[in-house]
Amino acid sequence: MSTTRQQQPGDAGPEPGGAGAAPAVPAPGVSGGAVRSLPLRAASGIVPLARDFTRQALYDWGWLPAATADRRAAAEDVLLVVSELVTNACLHAEGPEELRVGCDGKVLRLEVTDRGAGQPAPRTPHRAGRPGGHGMFIVQRLCMDWGVVRTPGSPGKTVWAELAAPA
Repeated sequence: MSTTRQQQPGDAGPEPGGAGAAPAVPAPGVSGGAVRSLPLRAASGIVPLARDFTRQALYDWGWLPAATADRRAAAEDVLLVVSELVTNACLHAEGPEELRVGCDGKVLRLEVTDRGAGQPAPRTPHRAGRPGGHGMFIVQRLCMDWGVVRTPGSPGKTVWAELAAPA
């Protein structure tokens, strides 16, 4: 389910299995690239742990240290999206199970697997002046695309988001 834009020819492609029917690995846009995973079940300090894990991957993949303001902004966007996805899993989906971060040099894909049955969506109408409720709106604004993948017969889902690698 694409929630932000229609797929274009030459894009990263449709979600795995289409219509949210298959697991999200391997990730479109990162096949053949580097993929790292972090188990989050029963971890403490989950959001900072996820950010630190992602920050280390960004260092290892050359996104950080950032040589330009644009590259620094791209890395900060990734860390913000990780925070939002993991926080949403904590607040609305019985907690996150796993974080996967993948990069093929052009696209960075974030995936958070959780046990929740709910369907994440930006709140509408979005009210910038109100506290809370901004997570998926932020994800939608910062990412090229995002969506949800469910595995038939399994509880939970994987919420994924893709960001463009810095030039």
